[in-house]
Amino acid sequence: MIKVVVVGAGGRMGRVVSRAVWQAEDMVLAGAVDVRGEGQDVGLLWGGSEVGITLQRDLEEVLHRVAPHVMVDFTTPDAVADNVKKALRNGVRAVVGTTGMSGAELEEIRALAEKQRVGCVVAPNFALGAVLLIRFAAEAAKFFPHVEIIELHHDQKLDAPSGTALKTAEVVAAARGDFRQGLPAEVEKIPGARGACFDGGIRLHSVRLPGLVAHQEVIFGGLGQTLTIRHDSLSRESFVPGVLLAIRRVMELEGLVYGLDKLVFE
Repeated sequence: MIKVVVVGAGGRMGRVVSRAVWQAEDMVLAGAVDVRGEGQDVGLLWGGSEVGITLQRDLEEVLHRVAPHVMVDFTTPDAVADNVKKALRNGVRAVVGTTGMSGAELEEIRALAEKQRVGCVVAPNFALGAVLLIRFAAEAAKFFPHVEIIELHHDQKLDAPSGTALKTAEVVAAARGDFRQGLPAEVEKIPGARGACFDGGIRLHSVRLPGLVAHQEVIFGGLGQTLTIRHDSLSRESFVPGVLLAIRRVMELEGLVYGLDKLVFE
């Protein structure tokens, strides 16, 4: 049985993950951590009955007391890197769904995971459909190098653009090679009207509205035609199969793996 601690367990995604771990036949929910709601039973938080696991504030204390195999983090961009480093230093594998970490933070985590010889999975998106979207976009970019990305999320998401949009832009830029799109003389009448500019002129647009969960369109333009690839997460349950897959696979890993695609396709 894989012993799992969920950090951010009181949040919307944390509740979904905690329940999924609790229900998984090969896992044990060994602990739940959140800076808010200390003492609340997580079973009540996800709408069930009491399960005897209560929210705790001190991650370090929970890691020492419970000695889990895996820590799952769905917290905030300003907390996630420190949480992951605490887990790795304690020999605990990490599965991370929180986006917003800088490149420097990821490299620090990569070095620490390699030093500790402990597995760590960081994924911008755990929905299998989103992983397929990124793969399809990389293929399409070889034939349609002109591309823009629109990502849409709920209005409580802290970072923009999303980690999924950035990952998509990275693979598209790599697939199309040395190419630059856009009109050099273009004028934005309002700064930011054309969105963020990624390598090679790829434009990323972020929408934040209540009612949304997680959605992305990748629009390719060619001579006399366009191609649109879209994925929609209609509920947070869409991320559960990918999270459980990562928990199981991280048990076999040493070092950092960035992106669920590395576990699905390689």
